[in-house]
Amino acid sequence: MTGGAAATGLVVGAHGRHVMVEAEGGVRTRCHTRGKKSDCVVGDRVEWQRAGDEGVIERIAERRNLLFRQDEVRSKSFAANLDQLMVLVAVEPMYAETQLTRALIAADTAGIPAVIVLNKVDLPGAGAARERLAPYRAMGVAVHEVSLKADGAAAIAVLTPLLAGRATLVLGPSGMGKSTMINRMVPSAAAQVGEISQALNTGRHTTTTTTWYWLDPARSSALIDSPGFQNFGLRQLDAAALTQHMPDLRKHAGACRFYNCSHLHEPGCGVREALERGEISPSRYRIYQELHEELSATRY
Repeated sequence: MTGGAAATGLVVGAHGRHVMVEAEGGVRTRCHTRGKKSDCVVGDRVEWQRAGDEGVIERIAERRNLLFRQDEVRSKSFAANLDQLMVLVAVEPMYAETQLTRALIAADTAGIPAVIVLNKVDLPGAGAARERLAPYRAMGVAVHEVSLKADGAAAIAVLTPLLAGRATLVLGPSGMGKSTMINRMVPSAAAQVGEISQALNTGRHTTTTTTWYWLDPARSSALIDSPGFQNFGLRQLDAAALTQHMPDLRKHAGACRFYNCSHLHEPGCGVREALERGEISPSRYRIYQELHEELSATRY
């Protein structure tokens, strides 16, 4: 039957103009958006109308937040209405601190709380990995440790309270253990992915689309898996606003002699003085320099 009153639902999968919408009772319907471009992302609350066996998205409800990345060419949205971002890194392979920083800045810009999970702490390099994360702990980011493969039960015990009652997007480069985490926390993950991929005609799922997984029968906790951790552009930010989203630098920026200090070369810079005193890590300051240069480049 076509037409009738608009229904409400949650977008739990998206691919191109097609999305999977879940109603309150858990029934899922393949829907499409009007026009050629889709503005829907996973996590959106929408109003839709049935059109035959499918549905048409009529309206996207106002979002609490939206996590996205932006480079010189385009913007890529991860998900909307998130309660938390979880960045998964590992002892091996060595994670890129620049990418970790970029994800945390994007979350802070969107007003989304973030946590870091360090995986594979059973490996010999755990001490060095902890040391690299010390500046993040010092600036107030919670860091949790797990060994998803070596001790799955203990990992679940750590992760379950972190995820309870929240919609959490997990980001992590290849090799960090994201698939292992999802399979541990969501035993039905493969079946859910298959259902969404088949409905959206995306073929065999290779983590190319964002997917929403419920963690409990009451549907109060969710884990959202998204690809695209590499090349995490922050072109939505102005270079002058960068320190506002880096807590360790922000703490000292108020001590600068000049209100518009770039923290790169001006005399009386509170940030560089803190760096010299060892209160800001050299790696974090190098990342700031790189990002400032990138964001100061001419935009086309």
